[in-house]
Amino acid sequence: MPSPADASQNGNARHLETAPAPSLFEIEDDLARLLERPRQVNIERKRSFDERSFSEMSMTHSPPRQAYKNSENSSRVFDNMVGVYSPGRWSGIHTPRSTFGYEPHPIIGEAWEALRRSIVNFREQPVGTIAAIDNSAEELNYDQVFVRDFVPSALAFLMNGEPEIVKNFLLKTLRLQSREKKIDQFKLGDGVMPASFKVLHDPVRNYETITADFGESAIGRVAPVDSGFWWIILLRAYTKSTGDTSLAELPECQRGIRLILEMCLSEGFDTFPTLLCADGCSMIDRRMGVYGYPIEIQALFFMALRCALLLLKPDEEGRQCSDAIIKRLHALSFHMRSYFWLDIKQLNDIYRYKTEEYSHTAVNKFNVMPDSLPEWVFDFMPSRGGYFIGNVSPAHMDFRWFCLGNCIAILSSLATPEQASAIMDLLESRWQELVGEMPLKICYPAMEGHEWRIVTGCDPKNTSWSYHNGGTWPVLLWLLTAAAIKTGRPQIARRAIELAESRLLKDSWPEYYDGKLGRFIGKQARKFQTWSIAGYLVARMMLEDPSHLGMIALEEDKQMKPTMKRSASWTC
Repeated sequence: MPSPADASQNGNARHLETAPAPSLFEIEDDLARLLERPRQVNIERKRSFDERSFSEMSMTHSPPRQAYKNSENSSRVFDNMVGVYSPGRWSGIHTPRSTFGYEPHPIIGEAWEALRRSIVNFREQPVGTIAAIDNSAEELNYDQVFVRDFVPSALAFLMNGEPEIVKNFLLKTLRLQSREKKIDQFKLGDGVMPASFKVLHDPVRNYETITADFGESAIGRVAPVDSGFWWIILLRAYTKSTGDTSLAELPECQRGIRLILEMCLSEGFDTFPTLLCADGCSMIDRRMGVYGYPIEIQALFFMALRCALLLLKPDEEGRQCSDAIIKRLHALSFHMRSYFWLDIKQLNDIYRYKTEEYSHTAVNKFNVMPDSLPEWVFDFMPSRGGYFIGNVSPAHMDFRWFCLGNCIAILSSLATPEQASAIMDLLESRWQELVGEMPLKICYPAMEGHEWRIVTGCDPKNTSWSYHNGGTWPVLLWLLTAAAIKTGRPQIARRAIELAESRLLKDSWPEYYDGKLGRFIGKQARKFQTWSIAGYLVARMMLEDPSHLGMIALEEDKQMKPTMKRSASWTC
Protein backbone atom coordinates (compact mmCIF):
# COMPACT_ATOMS: atom_id res chain seq x y z
CA MET A 1 0.00 0.00 0.00
CA PRO A 2 1.58 3.34 -0.95
CA SER A 3 2.39 5.82 1.80
CA PRO A 4 1.18 9.44 1.86
CA ALA A 5 4.59 10.50 0.63
CA ASP A 6 4.10 8.38 -2.48
CA ALA A 7 1.14 10.53 -3.47
CA SER A 8 2.92 13.88 -3.15
CA GLN A 9 2.76 16.15 -6.14
CA ASN A 10 5.25 18.94 -6.90
CA GLY A 11 6.78 18.49 -3.48
CA ASN A 12 3.55 19.19 -1.57
CA ALA A 13 2.40 16.62 0.96
CA ARG A 14 -0.99 15.21 0.01
CA HIS A 15 -3.60 13.20 1.87
CA LEU A 16 -3.77 9.70 0.47
CA GLU A 17 -6.59 7.24 0.98
CA THR A 18 -4.96 3.99 2.09
CA ALA A 19 -6.20 0.90 3.92
CA PRO A 20 -6.86 1.98 7.55
CA ALA A 21 -8.21 -0.03 10.46
CA PRO A 22 -11.60 -1.67 9.86
CA SER A 23 -14.76 0.39 10.42
CA LEU A 24 -18.03 0.95 8.60
CA PHE A 25 -16.25 3.29 6.20
CA GLU A 26 -13.51 0.84 5.39
CA ILE A 27 -15.84 -2.05 4.66
CA GLU A 28 -17.01 -0.74 1.29
CA ASP A 29 -19.18 -3.71 0.41
CA ASP A 30 -21.00 -3.76 3.73
CA LEU A 31 -21.62 -0.05 3.50
CA ALA A 32 -22.98 -0.36 0.00
CA ARG A 33 -25.34 -3.14 1.11
CA LEU A 34 -26.44 -1.07 4.07
CA LEU A 35 -27.40 1.86 1.88
CA GLU A 36 -29.05 -0.11 -0.90
CA ARG A 37 -32.16 -0.81 1.17
CA PRO A 38 -35.39 0.11 -0.64
CA ARG A 39 -36.26 3.78 -0.38
CA GLN A 40 -39.44 4.60 1.51
CA VAL A 41 -40.84 7.98 0.68
CA ASN A 42 -43.21 9.16 3.38
CA ILE A 43 -44.35 12.58 2.27
CA GLU A 44 -46.16 13.43 5.48
CA ARG A 45 -43.14 12.48 7.60
CA LYS A 46 -40.79 14.48 5.38
CA ARG A 47 -43.04 17.52 5.51
CA SER A 48 -43.11 17.61 9.29
CA PHE A 49 -39.35 16.88 9.32
CA ASP A 50 -38.57 19.90 7.16
CA GLU A 51 -41.11 22.28 8.63
CA ARG A 52 -40.01 22.06 12.25
CA SER A 53 -38.86 25.49 13.36
CA PHE A 54 -35.75 25.62 15.50
CA SER A 55 -37.77 27.42 18.18
CA GLU A 56 -40.13 24.45 18.39
CA MET A 57 -37.13 22.13 18.75
CA SER A 58 -35.62 24.20 21.57
CA MET A 59 -34.67 22.28 24.67
CA THR A 60 -36.72 24.74 26.73
CA HIS A 61 -39.94 23.67 24.97
CA SER A 62 -41.40 27.15 25.33
CA PRO A 63 -45.05 27.56 24.24
CA PRO A 64 -45.37 28.43 20.55
CA ARG A 65 -46.10 32.03 19.73
CA GLN A 66 -48.68 33.03 17.16
CA ALA A 67 -47.21 32.36 13.72
CA TYR A 68 -46.12 35.35 11.73
CA LYS A 69 -48.71 36.04 9.05
CA ASN A 70 -47.05 36.87 5.79
CA SER A 71 -49.00 38.97 3.34
CA GLU A 72 -46.80 38.08 0.38
CA ASN A 73 -48.46 35.67 -2.08
CA SER A 74 -45.06 34.31 -3.06
CA SER A 75 -44.32 33.20 0.48
CA ARG A 76 -47.63 31.36 0.77
CA VAL A 77 -46.94 29.59 -2.50
CA PHE A 78 -43.46 28.59 -1.32
CA ASP A 79 -44.79 27.31 2.00
CA ASN A 80 -47.00 24.88 0.08
CA MET A 81 -44.31 23.95 -2.41
CA VAL A 82 -41.32 23.35 -0.14
CA GLY A 83 -42.71 20.15 1.36
CA VAL A 84 -43.33 18.51 -2.01
CA TYR A 85 -41.30 15.42 -2.85
CA SER A 86 -39.74 16.08 -6.25
CA PRO A 87 -38.08 13.05 -7.85
CA GLY A 88 -36.33 13.47 -11.17
CA ARG A 89 -38.20 12.97 -14.41
CA TRP A 90 -36.67 10.83 -17.11
CA SER A 91 -37.03 11.19 -20.85
CA GLY A 92 -35.44 7.83 -21.60
CA ILE A 93 -32.28 9.37 -23.10
CA HIS A 94 -30.63 10.47 -19.84
CA THR A 95 -31.98 14.00 -20.16
CA PRO A 96 -34.99 15.38 -18.32
CA ARG A 97 -38.26 15.90 -20.06
CA SER A 98 -40.20 19.11 -19.64
CA THR A 99 -42.75 19.00 -16.84
CA PHE A 100 -45.24 20.94 -18.91
CA GLY A 101 -44.83 18.99 -22.13
CA TYR A 102 -43.10 21.55 -24.33
CA GLU A 103 -39.84 20.85 -26.14
CA PRO A 104 -36.70 21.65 -24.14
CA HIS A 105 -34.19 24.19 -25.40
CA PRO A 106 -31.81 22.60 -27.95
CA ILE A 107 -28.70 23.24 -25.83
CA ILE A 108 -30.02 21.12 -22.95
CA GLY A 109 -28.94 17.86 -24.62
CA GLU A 110 -25.48 19.30 -25.30
CA ALA A 111 -25.24 20.42 -21.69
CA TRP A 112 -26.07 16.96 -20.33
CA GLU A 113 -23.51 15.33 -22.60
CA ALA A 114 -20.84 17.77 -21.42
CA LEU A 115 -21.79 17.23 -17.78
CA ARG A 116 -21.57 13.45 -18.13
CA ARG A 117 -18.11 13.72 -19.69
CA SER A 118 -16.93 15.39 -16.48
CA ILE A 119 -17.92 12.49 -14.22
CA VAL A 120 -15.10 10.98 -12.15
CA ASN A 121 -15.22 7.30 -11.16
CA PHE A 122 -13.49 5.67 -8.22
CA ARG A 123 -13.36 1.87 -8.35
CA GLU A 124 -16.08 1.86 -10.99
CA GLN A 125 -18.43 4.08 -8.97
CA PRO A 126 -19.19 7.74 -9.86
CA VAL A 127 -17.98 10.03 -7.06
CA GLY A 128 -18.13 13.54 -8.53
CA THR A 129 -17.38 15.79 -11.50
CA ILE A 130 -14.08 17.49 -12.29
CA ALA A 131 -13.93 21.29 -12.36
CA ALA A 132 -13.36 21.64 -16.11
CA ILE A 133 -12.57 19.68 -19.26
CA ASP A 134 -10.37 22.06 -21.22
CA ASN A 135 -7.55 20.29 -23.01
CA SER A 136 -6.31 23.55 -24.49
CA ALA A 137 -5.28 25.00 -21.12
CA GLU A 138 -2.84 24.14 -18.36
CA GLU A 139 -4.50 21.78 -15.90
CA LEU A 140 -3.52 23.33 -12.55
CA ASN A 141 -6.17 21.78 -10.28
CA TYR A 142 -9.10 21.93 -12.69
CA ASP A 143 -8.89 18.14 -13.04
CA GLN A 144 -9.98 17.68 -9.44
CA VAL A 145 -13.41 17.31 -7.84
CA PHE A 146 -14.15 20.45 -5.80
CA VAL A 147 -16.75 20.30 -3.06
CA ARG A 148 -18.29 23.70 -3.86
CA ASP A 149 -18.10 23.11 -7.62
CA PHE A 150 -19.90 19.78 -7.37
CA VAL A 151 -22.99 21.24 -5.68
CA PRO A 152 -24.75 22.37 -8.91
CA SER A 153 -23.76 19.09 -10.57
CA ALA A 154 -25.24 17.19 -7.63
CA LEU A 155 -28.48 19.17 -7.83
CA ALA A 156 -28.74 18.49 -11.55
CA PHE A 157 -28.35 14.74 -11.00
CA LEU A 158 -30.85 14.76 -8.14
CA MET A 159 -33.39 16.65 -10.22
CA ASN A 160 -32.88 14.11 -13.00
CA GLY A 161 -33.46 11.14 -10.69
CA GLU A 162 -29.81 10.06 -10.42
CA PRO A 163 -28.93 10.17 -6.71
CA GLU A 164 -26.17 7.51 -6.71
CA ILE A 165 -23.34 9.88 -7.63
CA VAL A 166 -24.45 12.32 -4.93
CA LYS A 167 -24.56 9.62 -2.26
CA ASN A 168 -21.11 8.37 -3.26
CA PHE A 169 -19.71 11.91 -3.19
CA LEU A 170 -21.12 12.59 0.26
CA LEU A 171 -19.62 9.39 1.64
CA LYS A 172 -16.21 9.83 0.02
CA THR A 173 -15.77 13.40 1.22
CA LEU A 174 -16.94 12.33 4.68
CA ARG A 175 -14.30 9.62 4.72
CA LEU A 176 -11.66 12.19 3.73
CA GLN A 177 -12.78 14.41 6.61
CA SER A 178 -11.59 11.73 9.03
CA ARG A 179 -7.99 11.99 7.79
CA GLU A 180 -5.40 13.91 9.76
CA LYS A 181 -4.94 17.33 8.17
CA LYS A 182 -1.69 19.27 8.52
CA ILE A 183 -0.23 22.35 6.87
CA ASP A 184 3.47 22.48 7.69
CA GLN A 185 3.52 21.62 11.40
CA PHE A 186 0.00 22.84 12.21
CA LYS A 187 -2.95 20.47 12.54
CA LEU A 188 -6.33 21.58 11.22
CA GLY A 189 -9.59 20.91 13.05
CA ASP A 190 -11.15 17.46 12.80
CA GLY A 191 -14.26 18.87 11.12
CA VAL A 192 -12.52 20.51 8.15
CA MET A 193 -13.78 19.21 4.82
CA PRO A 194 -11.47 19.09 1.78
CA ALA A 195 -11.51 21.81 -0.84
CA SER A 196 -11.06 19.15 -3.52
CA PHE A 197 -9.94 15.61 -4.18
CA LYS A 198 -8.43 13.68 -7.08
CA VAL A 199 -8.58 10.03 -8.08
CA LEU A 200 -5.15 8.56 -8.87
CA HIS A 201 -4.78 5.36 -10.87
CA ASP A 202 -1.77 3.11 -10.55
CA PRO A 203 -1.62 1.24 -13.91
CA VAL A 204 1.03 -1.17 -12.66
CA ARG A 205 -0.94 -2.40 -9.67
CA ASN A 206 -4.31 -1.58 -11.28
CA TYR A 207 -5.28 0.20 -8.07
CA GLU A 208 -6.97 3.55 -7.40
CA THR A 209 -6.48 5.94 -4.50
CA ILE A 210 -7.89 9.35 -3.60
CA THR A 211 -5.79 12.34 -2.57
CA ALA A 212 -7.35 15.39 -0.98
CA ASP A 213 -6.40 19.05 -0.65
CA PHE A 214 -7.43 20.75 2.60
CA GLY A 215 -5.73 24.02 1.70
CA GLU A 216 -2.10 22.93 1.87
CA SER A 217 -1.80 23.10 -1.92
CA ALA A 218 -4.27 25.93 -2.53
CA ILE A 219 -3.24 29.40 -3.66
CA GLY A 220 -2.52 31.26 -0.45
CA ARG A 221 -2.71 28.06 1.64
CA VAL A 222 -6.20 28.86 2.97
CA ALA A 223 -8.50 26.11 4.24
CA PRO A 224 -11.99 26.10 2.65
CA VAL A 225 -14.48 27.31 5.26
CA ASP A 226 -17.40 26.86 2.87
CA SER A 227 -16.80 23.17 2.04
CA GLY A 228 -18.30 21.87 5.27
CA PHE A 229 -21.35 24.09 4.92
CA TRP A 230 -21.95 22.99 1.33
CA TRP A 231 -21.62 19.35 2.43
CA ILE A 232 -24.37 19.74 5.04
CA ILE A 233 -26.59 21.65 2.60
CA LEU A 234 -26.09 18.95 -0.04
CA LEU A 235 -26.84 16.16 2.45
CA ARG A 236 -30.15 17.83 3.23
CA ALA A 237 -30.86 18.27 -0.51
CA TYR A 238 -30.19 14.55 -1.06
CA THR A 239 -32.50 13.61 1.81
CA LYS A 240 -35.21 15.99 0.62
CA SER A 241 -35.02 14.85 -3.01
CA THR A 242 -34.92 11.09 -2.44
CA GLY A 243 -36.90 10.72 0.76
CA ASP A 244 -34.07 8.47 1.97
CA THR A 245 -33.11 9.40 5.54
CA SER A 246 -30.87 6.35 6.08
CA LEU A 247 -27.77 8.13 4.74
CA ALA A 248 -28.08 11.14 7.03
CA GLU A 249 -28.86 8.85 9.98
CA LEU A 250 -25.61 6.90 9.65
CA PRO A 251 -23.46 7.40 12.78
CA GLU A 252 -20.62 8.59 10.53
CA CYS A 253 -22.79 11.27 8.91
CA GLN A 254 -24.13 12.39 12.28
CA ARG A 255 -20.59 12.66 13.60
CA GLY A 256 -19.46 14.52 10.46
CA ILE A 257 -22.17 17.14 10.92
CA ARG A 258 -21.27 17.63 14.56
CA LEU A 259 -17.54 17.94 13.81
CA ILE A 260 -18.17 20.66 11.24
CA LEU A 261 -20.41 22.65 13.55
CA GLU A 262 -18.36 22.18 16.72
CA MET A 263 -15.57 24.19 15.11
CA CYS A 264 -18.02 27.01 14.36
CA LEU A 265 -20.04 26.97 17.58
CA SER A 266 -17.14 26.86 20.02
CA GLU A 267 -16.80 29.85 22.33
CA GLY A 268 -13.73 32.07 22.26
CA PHE A 269 -12.85 35.75 21.98
CA ASP A 270 -15.61 36.51 19.47
CA THR A 271 -18.07 39.25 20.39
CA PHE A 272 -20.26 38.62 17.34
CA PRO A 273 -22.21 35.49 16.27
CA THR A 274 -20.69 35.72 12.79
CA LEU A 275 -17.64 33.66 11.75
CA LEU A 276 -14.24 35.32 11.47
CA CYS A 277 -12.53 34.18 8.26
CA ALA A 278 -9.36 34.65 6.25
CA ASP A 279 -9.34 36.03 2.71
CA GLY A 280 -9.79 33.37 0.02
CA CYS A 281 -11.66 30.78 2.10
CA SER A 282 -14.68 30.40 -0.21
CA MET A 283 -15.66 30.79 -3.88
CA ILE A 284 -13.60 33.99 -3.93
CA ASP A 285 -10.41 32.08 -3.24
CA ARG A 286 -7.88 34.84 -3.88
CA ARG A 287 -7.03 38.05 -2.03
CA MET A 288 -10.06 40.31 -2.56
CA GLY A 289 -10.51 42.11 0.75
CA VAL A 290 -13.20 39.72 2.01
CA TYR A 291 -11.39 38.76 5.23
CA GLY A 292 -13.29 39.34 8.45
CA TYR A 293 -16.98 38.46 8.33
CA PRO A 294 -17.84 37.98 4.62
CA ILE A 295 -21.52 37.74 3.70
CA GLU A 296 -21.00 34.54 1.67
CA ILE A 297 -19.70 32.61 4.68
CA GLN A 298 -22.29 34.03 7.09
CA ALA A 299 -25.19 33.14 4.77
CA LEU A 300 -23.84 29.63 4.15
CA PHE A 301 -23.24 29.23 7.89
CA PHE A 302 -26.84 30.19 8.62
CA MET A 303 -28.19 27.79 5.99
CA ALA A 304 -25.96 24.94 7.15
CA LEU A 305 -27.14 25.46 10.73
CA ARG A 306 -30.77 25.24 9.66
CA CYS A 307 -30.13 22.15 7.53
CA ALA A 308 -28.19 20.48 10.34
CA LEU A 309 -31.10 21.08 12.69
CA LEU A 310 -33.27 19.03 10.32
CA LEU A 311 -30.69 16.25 9.92
CA LEU A 312 -29.46 15.64 13.47
CA LYS A 313 -31.01 12.74 15.33
CA PRO A 314 -32.69 13.48 18.68
CA ASP A 315 -30.19 11.45 20.72
CA GLU A 316 -28.09 12.93 23.51
CA GLU A 317 -25.28 14.23 21.28
CA GLY A 318 -27.75 15.46 18.67
CA ARG A 319 -29.82 17.33 21.26
CA GLN A 320 -26.77 19.08 22.68
CA CYS A 321 -25.67 20.18 19.22
CA SER A 322 -29.22 21.25 18.30
CA ASP A 323 -29.49 23.38 21.43
CA ALA A 324 -26.27 25.20 20.52
CA ILE A 325 -27.51 25.65 16.94
CA ILE A 326 -30.79 27.19 18.08
CA LYS A 327 -29.02 29.74 20.27
CA ARG A 328 -26.63 30.71 17.48
CA LEU A 329 -29.40 30.98 14.88
CA HIS A 330 -31.31 33.51 16.93
CA ALA A 331 -28.19 35.61 17.54
CA LEU A 332 -26.95 35.30 13.96
CA SER A 333 -30.27 36.20 12.33
CA PHE A 334 -30.61 39.30 14.51
CA HIS A 335 -27.03 40.38 13.83
CA MET A 336 -27.22 39.91 10.07
CA ARG A 337 -30.65 41.45 9.60
CA SER A 338 -29.73 44.43 11.73
CA TYR A 339 -26.13 45.28 10.88
CA PHE A 340 -25.47 43.82 7.42
CA TRP A 341 -28.68 45.12 5.85
CA LEU A 342 -28.51 48.26 3.70
CA ASP A 343 -31.37 50.15 2.07
CA ILE A 344 -31.93 53.83 1.32
CA LYS A 345 -33.00 54.60 4.89
CA GLN A 346 -30.09 52.81 6.49
CA LEU A 347 -27.67 54.41 4.02
CA ASN A 348 -28.95 57.82 5.08
CA ASP A 349 -28.59 56.84 8.76
CA ILE A 350 -24.96 55.81 8.24
CA TYR A 351 -24.34 59.05 6.33
CA ARG A 352 -25.45 60.93 9.45
CA TYR A 353 -23.70 58.70 12.01
CA LYS A 354 -22.02 60.19 15.03
CA THR A 355 -18.72 58.61 15.99
CA GLU A 356 -16.89 57.75 19.20
CA GLU A 357 -20.06 56.63 20.97
CA TYR A 358 -19.33 54.79 24.20
CA SER A 359 -22.40 53.11 25.69
CA HIS A 360 -24.59 50.04 25.39
CA THR A 361 -27.19 52.09 23.52
CA ALA A 362 -24.82 53.44 20.84
CA VAL A 363 -26.39 53.65 17.39
CA ASN A 364 -23.04 53.50 15.55
CA LYS A 365 -22.02 50.32 17.35
CA PHE A 366 -19.03 49.58 15.10
CA ASN A 367 -17.74 53.16 15.05
CA VAL A 368 -17.96 53.38 11.26
CA MET A 369 -16.75 56.69 9.87
CA PRO A 370 -19.39 58.29 7.59
CA ASP A 371 -16.60 59.64 5.37
CA SER A 372 -15.70 56.03 4.53
CA LEU A 373 -18.92 55.65 2.50
CA PRO A 374 -17.87 55.13 -1.15
CA GLU A 375 -19.31 57.57 -3.67
CA TRP A 376 -20.69 54.84 -5.94
CA VAL A 377 -23.09 53.46 -3.30
CA PHE A 378 -25.26 56.63 -3.34
CA ASP A 379 -25.98 56.17 -7.05
CA PHE A 380 -26.23 52.38 -6.82
CA MET A 381 -28.89 52.29 -4.09
CA PRO A 382 -32.40 52.59 -5.59
CA SER A 383 -35.35 54.14 -3.77
CA ARG A 384 -36.90 50.67 -3.53
CA GLY A 385 -34.54 47.85 -2.77
CA GLY A 386 -31.70 46.78 -0.54
CA TYR A 387 -29.10 44.09 0.05
CA PHE A 388 -26.79 42.52 2.60
CA ILE A 389 -23.45 44.28 2.34
CA GLY A 390 -20.21 42.35 1.98
CA ASN A 391 -18.69 42.69 5.44
CA VAL A 392 -19.18 44.37 8.81
CA SER A 393 -16.44 44.58 11.43
CA PRO A 394 -15.10 47.23 13.81
CA ALA A 395 -14.75 50.58 11.99
CA HIS A 396 -15.28 48.85 8.65
CA MET A 397 -18.16 48.19 6.28
CA ASP A 398 -17.65 46.67 2.86
CA PHE A 399 -20.54 48.06 0.81
CA ARG A 400 -19.96 45.84 -2.23
CA TRP A 401 -22.85 43.71 -3.46
CA PHE A 402 -22.04 39.98 -3.50
CA CYS A 403 -24.34 37.69 -5.46
CA LEU A 404 -23.86 34.36 -3.71
CA GLY A 405 -24.32 35.70 -0.19
CA ASN A 406 -27.52 37.56 -1.04
CA CYS A 407 -29.03 34.64 -2.95
CA ILE A 408 -28.25 32.19 -0.14
CA ALA A 409 -29.75 34.69 2.33
CA ILE A 410 -33.01 34.44 0.38
CA LEU A 411 -32.93 30.64 0.02
CA SER A 412 -32.13 30.05 3.70
CA SER A 413 -34.66 32.67 4.86
CA LEU A 414 -31.89 34.59 6.59
CA ALA A 415 -33.51 37.47 4.72
CA THR A 416 -36.99 38.29 5.94
CA PRO A 417 -39.73 38.21 3.25
CA GLU A 418 -39.47 42.00 3.02
CA GLN A 419 -35.69 41.90 2.68
CA ALA A 420 -35.87 39.13 0.08
CA SER A 421 -38.26 41.23 -2.02
CA ALA A 422 -35.97 44.24 -1.62
CA ILE A 423 -32.97 42.26 -2.88
CA MET A 424 -34.91 41.31 -6.01
CA ASP A 425 -36.12 44.91 -6.39
CA LEU A 426 -32.51 46.07 -6.39
CA LEU A 427 -31.51 43.43 -8.92
CA GLU A 428 -34.28 44.51 -11.29
CA SER A 429 -33.43 48.18 -10.81
CA ARG A 430 -29.72 47.58 -11.43
CA TRP A 431 -30.06 44.89 -14.10
CA GLN A 432 -27.54 46.53 -16.41
CA GLU A 433 -24.89 46.67 -13.69
CA LEU A 434 -25.47 43.23 -12.13
CA VAL A 435 -26.52 41.16 -15.15
CA GLY A 436 -25.74 43.13 -18.31
CA GLU A 437 -25.31 40.82 -21.30
CA MET A 438 -24.57 37.65 -19.29
CA PRO A 439 -25.64 36.63 -15.79
CA LEU A 440 -24.26 37.26 -13.19
CA LYS A 441 -21.79 39.58 -11.45
CA ILE A 442 -19.99 37.83 -8.61
CA CYS A 443 -19.62 41.21 -6.91
CA TYR A 444 -20.20 44.86 -7.70
CA PRO A 445 -18.44 47.16 -8.29
CA ALA A 446 -14.92 46.19 -9.34
CA MET A 447 -11.91 47.64 -7.57
CA GLU A 448 -9.73 49.81 -9.77
CA GLY A 449 -6.49 51.76 -9.65
CA HIS A 450 -4.91 52.33 -6.24
CA GLU A 451 -7.62 50.36 -4.42
CA TRP A 452 -6.99 47.33 -6.66
CA ARG A 453 -3.23 47.53 -6.05
CA ILE A 454 -3.59 47.75 -2.27
CA VAL A 455 -6.41 45.25 -1.71
CA THR A 456 -5.48 42.52 -4.22
CA GLY A 457 -1.73 42.99 -4.08
CA CYS A 458 -1.70 43.82 -7.83
CA ASP A 459 -3.22 40.42 -8.66
CA PRO A 460 -3.03 40.11 -12.49
CA LYS A 461 -5.94 37.65 -12.53
CA ASN A 462 -8.26 39.92 -10.55
CA THR A 463 -7.93 43.03 -12.66
CA SER A 464 -10.97 45.31 -12.88
CA TRP A 465 -14.17 43.63 -14.14
CA SER A 466 -12.46 40.25 -14.41
CA TYR A 467 -12.56 36.97 -12.47
CA HIS A 468 -13.50 37.66 -8.83
CA ASN A 469 -13.13 41.43 -9.19
CA GLY A 470 -16.47 42.23 -10.80
CA GLY A 471 -16.34 39.31 -13.24
CA THR A 472 -19.47 37.55 -14.55
CA TRP A 473 -20.00 33.91 -13.51
CA PRO A 474 -22.64 31.80 -15.31
CA VAL A 475 -22.73 29.29 -12.43
CA LEU A 476 -24.55 31.91 -10.34
CA LEU A 477 -27.54 31.53 -12.67
CA TRP A 478 -28.94 28.65 -10.61
CA LEU A 479 -28.82 30.70 -7.41
CA LEU A 480 -30.54 33.64 -9.07
CA THR A 481 -33.21 31.33 -10.50
CA ALA A 482 -33.87 29.72 -7.12
CA ALA A 483 -34.08 33.11 -5.40
CA ALA A 484 -36.40 34.46 -8.10
CA ILE A 485 -38.76 31.49 -7.83
CA LYS A 486 -38.79 31.63 -4.04
CA THR A 487 -39.74 35.32 -4.09
CA GLY A 488 -42.45 34.76 -6.70
CA ARG A 489 -40.59 36.41 -9.59
CA PRO A 490 -39.87 33.66 -12.12
CA GLN A 491 -39.81 36.24 -14.92
CA ILE A 492 -36.43 37.45 -13.60
CA ALA A 493 -35.05 33.92 -13.86
CA ARG A 494 -36.52 33.43 -17.33
CA ARG A 495 -34.94 36.65 -18.59
CA ALA A 496 -31.52 35.69 -17.20
CA ILE A 497 -31.71 32.13 -18.56
CA GLU A 498 -32.55 33.39 -22.05
CA LEU A 499 -29.49 35.63 -21.95
CA ALA A 500 -27.30 32.70 -20.94
CA GLU A 501 -28.76 30.40 -23.59
CA SER A 502 -27.85 32.87 -26.33
CA ARG A 503 -24.13 32.44 -25.65
CA LEU A 504 -23.05 29.64 -23.34
CA LEU A 505 -22.95 26.80 -25.86
CA LYS A 506 -21.51 29.00 -28.58
CA ASP A 507 -18.78 30.14 -26.20
CA SER A 508 -18.05 26.55 -25.04
CA TRP A 509 -19.33 27.00 -21.48
CA PRO A 510 -16.67 29.37 -20.12
CA GLU A 511 -15.81 29.66 -16.44
CA TYR A 512 -16.39 33.42 -16.36
CA TYR A 513 -16.78 36.52 -18.52
CA ASP A 514 -15.00 39.88 -18.34
CA GLY A 515 -16.11 43.48 -18.77
CA LYS A 516 -18.71 45.71 -17.14
CA LEU A 517 -21.47 44.02 -19.14
CA GLY A 518 -19.99 40.52 -19.20
CA ARG A 519 -19.47 40.78 -22.95
CA PHE A 520 -16.08 39.05 -23.27
CA ILE A 521 -14.99 35.52 -22.42
CA GLY A 522 -12.63 35.76 -19.43
CA LYS A 523 -8.99 36.22 -20.33
CA GLN A 524 -7.97 33.15 -18.30
CA ALA A 525 -11.36 31.40 -18.26
CA ARG A 526 -11.41 27.63 -18.75
CA LYS A 527 -13.78 26.27 -21.37
CA PHE A 528 -16.28 23.51 -20.59
CA GLN A 529 -16.32 24.59 -16.94
CA THR A 530 -18.50 21.99 -15.24
CA TRP A 531 -20.36 24.24 -12.86
CA SER A 532 -21.22 26.64 -15.68
CA ILE A 533 -22.87 23.68 -17.41
CA ALA A 534 -24.55 22.32 -14.29
CA GLY A 535 -25.65 25.75 -13.10
CA TYR A 536 -27.53 26.28 -16.35
CA LEU A 537 -29.18 22.85 -16.19
CA VAL A 538 -30.32 23.37 -12.59
CA ALA A 539 -31.72 26.80 -13.43
CA ARG A 540 -33.62 25.45 -16.44
CA MET A 541 -35.02 22.46 -14.53
CA MET A 542 -36.15 24.61 -11.61
CA LEU A 543 -37.88 27.04 -13.94
CA GLU A 544 -39.73 24.19 -15.66
CA ASP A 545 -40.58 22.41 -12.39
CA PRO A 546 -40.51 24.80 -9.40
CA SER A 547 -41.11 21.93 -6.96
CA HIS A 548 -37.37 21.20 -7.31
CA LEU A 549 -36.79 24.36 -5.29
CA GLY A 550 -37.75 22.46 -2.14
CA MET A 551 -34.45 20.58 -2.03
CA ILE A 552 -32.34 23.76 -1.87
CA ALA A 553 -34.57 26.30 -0.11
CA LEU A 554 -35.91 26.63 3.41
CA GLU A 555 -39.11 28.40 4.32
CA GLU A 556 -39.16 31.20 6.84
CA ASP A 557 -39.09 30.09 10.46
CA LYS A 558 -42.39 31.47 11.67
CA GLN A 559 -41.33 31.14 15.29
CA MET A 560 -38.33 33.41 14.79
CA LYS A 561 -37.93 36.01 17.49
CA PRO A 562 -39.00 39.46 16.28
CA THR A 563 -36.19 41.68 15.06
CA MET A 564 -35.04 44.14 17.73
CA LYS A 565 -34.50 47.76 16.87
CA ARG A 566 -31.01 48.78 15.85
CA SER A 567 -30.71 51.25 18.73
CA ALA A 568 -31.53 48.62 21.37
CA SER A 569 -28.87 47.71 23.89
CA TRP A 570 -26.38 45.05 22.71
CA THR A 571 -27.01 43.27 26.01
CA CYS A 572 -30.79 42.96 25.55
